[in-house]
Amino acid sequence: MKERILEKSRELFMRYGIRSVTMDEIAAQLGISKKTIYQFYADKDEIVEAIVTREIDSNESKCMDCRKSAENAIHEVFLGIEQTEEMLKGMNPLIMYDLEKHHPRAFKKLRDHKLQFLYKTFRENLVRGIDEELYRPEVNVEIVAKLHNESVFLFFNQEIFPQNRFRVIDIIYEIDQLYLHGIITSKGRKYMEKYMQKHVLKNDGGLYLS
Repeated sequence: MKERILEKSRELFMRYGIRSVTMDEIAAQLGISKKTIYQFYADKDEIVEAIVTREIDSNESKCMDCRKSAENAIHEVFLGIEQTEEMLKGMNPLIMYDLEKHHPRAFKKLRDHKLQFLYKTFRENLVRGIDEELYRPEVNVEIVAKLHNESVFLFFNQEIFPQNRFRVIDIIYEIDQLYLHGIITSKGRKYMEKYMQKHVLKNDGGLYLS
């Protein structure tokens, strides 16, 4: 039951945003009483924090899988695009706003994940790419990793990218293309073109490795 509550809550939050979903609605969707939910979770904030914790753990595991299965640093970036698209499929962009304004503990966990794990991941990818002669050796690894780390969360900013005008996956793809074009060597460009050719741009805007 605890897992069912978490799964249904995540589904509703992803679709409608966090603030708009009440405990009554979660209970109704599960066909249980609200009292049953409170047997497992003290309040909505605890449910949100549990979901964020699980998403972070899942993301870290998938990032490590991408690194292990990638042929090289550029391939790792493309696998990351695919992973991010899958993770954000159907997500309401207002979730980040709801987290920051109404669930500060969960938001802090996500922010720490970004500042620590994601930054480390980007930095190590840069080092790998330089060692493989796919990225320019003069790239300032620390600065570029920080810049890219900040840019990948821009798609949640509704002032810059309102959801009624932009698809999240399109934003992510453009950010990563600009990022790679700014750091690759001539050797790296050949690999980048190779992996781009393996992608199929579907009618719905989703990008998948073929």
